[in-house]
Amino acid sequence: MNQYKMIRTVVSKSSFKEADDHVTYFKDKTPLERLNHACFIIYSIFNSSEKNKVNRQLTTSRKNA
Repeated sequence: MNQYKMIRTVVSKSSFKEADDHVTYFKDKTPLERLNHACFIIYSIFNSSEKNKVNRQLTTSRKNA
């Protein structure tokens, strides 16, 4: 079984004005364009594509073995 590890060194810093500009960018988009952006983000997180479905297999973990 592969062990997955979160990379904690990737951090993005921005000012409040830059963050507000990011929000207004998506407010100007149509709902379909927002949905396409959301799908792209989901596919990139789960390393998937439109042709392959996202693996929704339930995984659990316990603190004490």
